[in-house]
Amino acid sequence: MTEQVSPLATFYKPGWENYQRAMVKTIAPLSSKQLALSVAPHSVSIGELLARMIGTRVNWFFAWMREENAAMVAIDRWASSDESAVPEAAELVAMFEETWRVISSALDRWTSADLEQLIVPPASQQEWRRSHGQEEEPPHTRQWIVWHVMEQEIHHGGELSLALGTYGVDSFYTW
Repeated sequence: MTEQVSPLATFYKPGWENYQRAMVKTIAPLSSKQLALSVAPHSVSIGELLARMIGTRVNWFFAWMREENAAMVAIDRWASSDESAVPEAAELVAMFEETWRVISSALDRWTSADLEQLIVPPASQQEWRRSHGQEEEPPHTRQWIVWHVMEQEIHHGGELSLALGTYGVDSFYTW
């Protein structure tokens, strides 16, 4: 007998999917000039904030949990590069949509047992942390990782809303 998909995954997906759609709808019309805006001199730009959100998805779902496809590999290469250029809105939207496809597929597939699986950090991340004088990252459950990515998106979504609102751009709402 096959284990049913976790109620936790079914709880995550509808709200997160709604958030994803609202985010994409907000990002799509942004100009290069708007993507370069920041709330304050010490803050990252709107485009850099969006890039961070994409990077978080890629880091945890691809690098940590090995959820991948060809597009995810390319996005990881971009997210890992030292280039500071923020892509245009259409490319950011494409990356949000592709990373969402990977996340959505994983949430559809994972069982309660999968969510409890302990995920060991990638060796490259551990090496980077050691080389920067930081403690190694401990393993995390898949459930913890999913929540962590969601809380990062909620946090950065608030920053995005503030930045957009500061410049009179309608922000996203999920209701």
